[in-house]
Amino acid sequence: MAEKLQSGVRLRPIDLARRHGLSTQAIRNYEAEGILPPAERSPHGYRTYTPPHASALRAFLALLPGHGHRRAAAIMRAVNNGAIEEALHQIDLSHAQLLEDRGTLTAVRNALRDLETHRAAPPQRPTPVLSGLTPTDDASRATFIGPLADRLGVRPATLRKWERAGLVRPGRDPRTGYRVYDDAAVRDARLVHQLRRGGHPLGRIAPLIDQVRAAGGLQPLEETLDGWHRRLDARGRALLAGAAQLEDHLSTHT
Repeated sequence: MAEKLQSGVRLRPIDLARRHGLSTQAIRNYEAEGILPPAERSPHGYRTYTPPHASALRAFLALLPGHGHRRAAAIMRAVNNGAIEEALHQIDLSHAQLLEDRGTLTAVRNALRDLETHRAAPPQRPTPVLSGLTPTDDASRATFIGPLADRLGVRPATLRKWERAGLVRPGRDPRTGYRVYDDAAVRDARLVHQLRRGGHPLGRIAPLIDQVRAAGGLQPLEETLDGWHRRLDARGRALLAGAAQLEDHLSTHT
């Protein structure tokens, strides 16, 4: 429960710091960043804070878990400058990012289901579609690097980087030497692309792709996606908590 301070109360930096487990330097830094309104000064030049400062600090600390430091600071700077529309715009950006991340997670799960379906389906005789491929090649949807890069919205250099990292394993056209991505390579590239969009570094994606290919199957990736889902839910609730505290600050002190 937020502490209630009388309007005439004057607080030192250490008073604000202790109430929130912070250092006095952090309080000064927050003021310098515009997260807190400018402090009043005593006749001797010492900083003194008031209930609106304490309320602004509570709002900022509540915004941090959902928005991160950079955006939470931008929100509070806008509030302190009276630019409420800009503060709401920054909040909207965080909600939009969360929605996009949820869409990415859904796309990854869809890609995973597609991979599972392909693994469970009986093998079919593919139809050759590229020069140099024979009817025994897995070429039902085989493609070259340029079209695949266009499909994913990445550069060919990105696909080559994923190949060097062992994440995607294209074959080679026997006549031209060009890279050829069969069904498995296309799906691996799709999974890598979605995981990269979700913020996973290549070093964390590599063992997942390796385990998907191994006899253990898809379970490790399922566990990763479950954890990702929990983190998104936690972010969503953090955004709600931050909004509630900010609304309390706005309704009381602006």
